[in-house]
Amino acid sequence: MTAPHVEARPTAPEPPRAPREGVEPDEAERLKRFGQALDELRRCVQREIGEEDLRHIRRVDRVSRAAEVLGRALIHFSVEPVGFAAGVGSLWIHKQLQATEIGHTVLHGAFDRIEGADRYRSKGFRWQIPIDEASWDRGHNKRHHGMTNVAGGDPDIHFGPVRLTEHTPHHWYHRLQLPFTLLLAWPNFALAMNLHFTGMLDLYQGNGRDEHDFIRRRDLPTAIDCHRRALRKLVPYYLREYVFFPALAGPFFWKVLLGNWLSETMRDVYSAATIYCGHVGEDTARYPEGTRPSGRGHWYAMQVEASNDFEVPWAVSVLCGALDRQIEHHLFPRFPTERLRQVAPEVRAICEAHGVEYRTDTWPRTLGRALRRIAKLGRPEPRAA
Repeated sequence: MTAPHVEARPTAPEPPRAPREGVEPDEAERLKRFGQALDELRRCVQREIGEEDLRHIRRVDRVSRAAEVLGRALIHFSVEPVGFAAGVGSLWIHKQLQATEIGHTVLHGAFDRIEGADRYRSKGFRWQIPIDEASWDRGHNKRHHGMTNVAGGDPDIHFGPVRLTEHTPHHWYHRLQLPFTLLLAWPNFALAMNLHFTGMLDLYQGNGRDEHDFIRRRDLPTAIDCHRRALRKLVPYYLREYVFFPALAGPFFWKVLLGNWLSETMRDVYSAATIYCGHVGEDTARYPEGTRPSGRGHWYAMQVEASNDFEVPWAVSVLCGALDRQIEHHLFPRFPTERLRQVAPEVRAICEAHGVEYRTDTWPRTLGRALRRIAKLGRPEPRAA
């Protein structure tokens, strides 16, 4: 699908970049104009959103479901490694598309206002991934997107024992966070996110942090609620993947179990390698507790400077769910994915014209910077003299 081009609107260059904390009086007008330019872009694109976007998501959904049928059949009936590997790859494509291009976008409400998009409305949508939708909406849509990289506001500046900014206090277990990330968290990323957003990590993490992200206290009602939220999605999902489908294969139970596990792991590692690029890096803005934007333009600037894009071909971007366009997603979280790809050049031009830092690079270099940042944050901070 080729989205209609939106002509860039010329804007005069302004003084250097927007501040990361607070706004000086002489910058207020610059940020106001920056916000107005993005608001105008938003209004222009919103008028275009409609049937074309619905056709795109339906096509992607059909491809995804065909890939599932093909993948499960090949895994089930293959008698040699090539067919089995093709089945695992096909099933991974299904799970990847359902997780990102379809599920993540739908749950942001991208299709809620399009007539005839009943299957793709956020309310009541069942995500084909082991993450509780209501808990994810509470933590991701309502908190992370509103206070990105703000200590005390964004619950995603740490995932369990992984410290992602210097505003999370350092503890002894952070020394192991890079191997923990690569060997345990990424291969089980969907499970880890479910435990994060449902409050299970808060419940069981112990006294590593003084405050919790999703719970107020560790008592019996809180524990029951956390377990209810986590298990209502985990149990049926993993029973289907690791019991029901393998049982259909009879004596070849192990083969289907292995294939399903490999496709799950591939989706989780790919998704993690996408998502960790979004807000982690030495030059990515982080904000101390209590930081608040002074206005809409300042909020936009904070979102841009706390996010990273990376450049990939269109097909790879579809498998990323357009999270290679993380900056655009944080500016316009309810845009369908094709619109995020469409507006990226104009967003970049607006940022450059108004002195707001817009970061984009190749995927490997962006990921490398994120991993180096995680490794650095794992080391103890030097003591003040």
